[in-house]
Amino acid sequence: MLNKVHDSAVSALEFARERGSVRDGMTVMVGGFGLCGIPEHLIVALRDSGVSGLTCISNNAGVDDFGLGLLLQTRQIARMVSSYVGENAEFERQFLSGELEIEFNPQGTLAERIRAGGAGIPAFFTATGVGSPVAEGKEHRDIEFRGRTRQYILESGLWADLALVKAWKADRAGNLLFRKTARNFNPMMAQAATVTLVEVEEIVEVGAIDPDQVHTPGSYVDAIIQTAPEKRIEQRTVRSG
Repeated sequence: MLNKVHDSAVSALEFARERGSVRDGMTVMVGGFGLCGIPEHLIVALRDSGVSGLTCISNNAGVDDFGLGLLLQTRQIARMVSSYVGENAEFERQFLSGELEIEFNPQGTLAERIRAGGAGIPAFFTATGVGSPVAEGKEHRDIEFRGRTRQYILESGLWADLALVKAWKADRAGNLLFRKTARNFNPMMAQAATVTLVEVEEIVEVGAIDPDQVHTPGSYVDAIIQTAPEKRIEQRTVRSG
C-alpha cells in the first residue's frame, strides 16, 4: 500500500497544489462543528499559501482567531456554504457589509448535500425548508411518500476541489478512525472532494487498526499529517462558587 504520510501541513498542501486542487477560486470543504474536529494546522497552511476567492463549505466558520476565522481575517474567503455562523464577529461583519456571500443551509440538509456529493448523487428532494427563504428559487415538487403527499424542494449534492479533514488516528495507508463528536462532518467530507488532506493525532502501521473500526477507508484519503491539536472549548459554562 502507498505511504500517504507527509511531514507537515505545508508539504501536504503542496501535494494537493501539484494535483490542481489548490488555486484561487477553488472550493474547499473543512470539517468541524463549533471548535470540535477542526483541521486547524491545515487551515493555517491554507491561509499561508495565499490562495484567495475561496468558496468554503463548512458547518460554521470557527471563531475570530481560530479555524476558518483565520481565513476571514485575511479576506481569502469569498463565499461560505454554512449552517451556523453565530460565534464569529468578523463573519457577521463581513456578511452585513456585503463583503462575504453566504449560502445558508439547514444543518441536516448541509450534511446530506455533502453525503450525496460523495456518493455521486447530484440532487435530492427534501421537505426541510419548504415555505422558508431557503426554498426561494428552488424547484418544488409534490411527492407521495409513506402514504402522504407533501411538497419538497430540490437540493444539489456538493463536491469540492479540496477537503481538509481532522481525524483521531490513521494508518500509513490513510484508513481513518474518528473520536466521539470530532467525527461530525469530517467522514462525509473526506469522500466528497477531488483531493482529501487529513491531520491526525496518531499514525500507526498498516494493520494496527481493526478493519471493523475503520470509519473512512484509505481509498478516500490522499495525504496525512500528524499534529498536536489545541482542543479549545467553544463555550465554558460553570457554576458560581
